[in-house]
Amino acid sequence: MTASAVMVAGAHQAPGLNRRMASFIYEGLLLFGIGLIPGVIGALFVALTGHRHLLQSDASLRIITLLIYAVYFTWFWSGTGQTLPMKTWHLRVVTTQGQRLSQVRALMRFVASCAWFAPAALLSALNGWKGWQGLGAAAIGVVAYAMLALLHPQRQFWHDALCGTRIVDAKPAATA
Repeated sequence: MTASAVMVAGAHQAPGLNRRMASFIYEGLLLFGIGLIPGVIGALFVALTGHRHLLQSDASLRIITLLIYAVYFTWFWSGTGQTLPMKTWHLRVVTTQGQRLSQVRALMRFVASCAWFAPAALLSALNGWKGWQGLGAAAIGVVAYAMLALLHPQRQFWHDALCGTRIVDAKPAATA
């Protein structure tokens, strides 16, 4: 096999799992900060008015936070194909044809990517797990889901395969 054939064969291979998981952890840190926004707004509302609003329940705050996350990811994935952590780790999400994601496809990818946490959240809810037990279930679920990428022919995550997207290398070209 020639060098160009090797490059073509490896063109659809995902960047290393270590790099993608480092970006995932960085993303989690950013999402933690973003997730505080609804709680801060609710606390300010109570402090200023002295009234508790219906939108301050745990369920509604979780739904609002999930909607904020959906807007965040849809915006960045359909725009540049990169969030800040993805830029840092030189990763980009594109369609399987290498094109920029539409907003619909980016939103679809966000919904499908909930597979990272949905099984652990369901298991925790069914068993009444709180605190460390729920966090432990989420951690095990994330590791298991990441390992499933090793079973994919191009080492892509399964939500990418489902949505017709893939993570690619976005390293800047070397200057002469």
